[in-house]
Amino acid sequence: MSTLAWIAVAVFVAAYILIATEKINRVAVALGGASIMLAIGATDAEHAFFSEEAGIDWNVIFLLLGMMLIVGVLKRTGLFEYLAIWSAKKARGRPFPIMVILVVVTGVVSAALDNVTTVLLVAPVTLLVCERLGVPPVPFLIAEVMASNIGGAATLVGDPPNIIIGSRSGLSFTDFLNVMAPLVLIVLVVFIGLCRIMFRTAFRYDAERAARVMALREADAIRDPRLVVISLVVLGTVLVAFSLHTVLHLEPSVVAILGGLLLLALSRLDAEDVAKDVEWPTLVFFAGLFIMVGALVATGVIDNIARSATEAVEGKLWPATMLLLWASAGLSAIVDNIPYVATMSPIVSELVNAEGGLGRAQVLWWALAIGADFGGNATAVGASANVVVLGIADRAGHKITFWGFTKYGLIVTVISVAIAVPYLWLRFF
Repeated sequence: MSTLAWIAVAVFVAAYILIATEKINRVAVALGGASIMLAIGATDAEHAFFSEEAGIDWNVIFLLLGMMLIVGVLKRTGLFEYLAIWSAKKARGRPFPIMVILVVVTGVVSAALDNVTTVLLVAPVTLLVCERLGVPPVPFLIAEVMASNIGGAATLVGDPPNIIIGSRSGLSFTDFLNVMAPLVLIVLVVFIGLCRIMFRTAFRYDAERAARVMALREADAIRDPRLVVISLVVLGTVLVAFSLHTVLHLEPSVVAILGGLLLLALSRLDAEDVAKDVEWPTLVFFAGLFIMVGALVATGVIDNIARSATEAVEGKLWPATMLLLWASAGLSAIVDNIPYVATMSPIVSELVNAEGGLGRAQVLWWALAIGADFGGNATAVGASANVVVLGIADRAGHKITFWGFTKYGLIVTVISVAIAVPYLWLRFF
């Protein structure tokens, strides 16, 4: 690697350490790191602001912004309170059954929608449920975001890396459902068992609070029935458009921002007031992180790492599968899995073609998908949904630290990827 590439690595590692130790605000670190990358020439304006492979992913930024606007309007209808009371009553006020309901719903919905959209919709409900029952919301939020990363792996459209892999490999929606969905189902069941162990101190049952919740009427929570109907129609239209984006030729980001602005206009609410609910620091953090990771892509760092790893096992399909699986999980824990998968896809394509292109060689694509999707759970910055949930929790007064998330994430990731090892062997070998 060039001297500039090594300097870029040093800047990224230093920024990552500062984010992990939380000595300095993570937004300031991300912006500072991005500024240094630009100043030293590791990236430039052309790459940082306009490159799909090595710049800010504006699709992610505007998808987040649009969905945050929709959630901001929905918050004012009372719908989240309605859902919070409904779910608490279904579980009869018991914290662990509530977590199971929320985890299952999040995992299933994430298979149809992207992870970020799902957590944006579920997190406000979770905060209200926990407030009603007097239980700490942080374990519930962490469990949900992990469930979203697991569930999103099940389909072609559930996680952005899968879309990239589908495009590069020619694998269809049905292929993803056939191979990934059974694994995701197994991992989700195991994950629920892990939640019972990892978050056991959070399941404090308060009979008095539970009785008060059971006495509530969900319908009383709705403050603006007209706006509920309008919001659900707009949200439903947005979700349908998400699933049909290949037919409509509209990016999910365009759909989301159009939906958010349309709902804001129809709601007759004060736009400035709704805009206050947008997680602006989270959006800025993403921009800085994208520029830093983009600098690693632009200087060839990620490409060098990927090529060295894959060349070492070329022609040995099972070792190549295992290296790709675990390396993808490890690297996706450190850098966002979208640029990682975008960089690895052409290399995996070459390896698959070298192995014959069809049949058992396809396992390499699945190893890449599983490692990248599940690896996002390992750290607080491993997946976009993680960063969003940390921002939501912080605004609600429940700070989730980098290590507060990562100490659970590493356990879940190692077990999830370990489950994938025998699964891939039985399916393809």
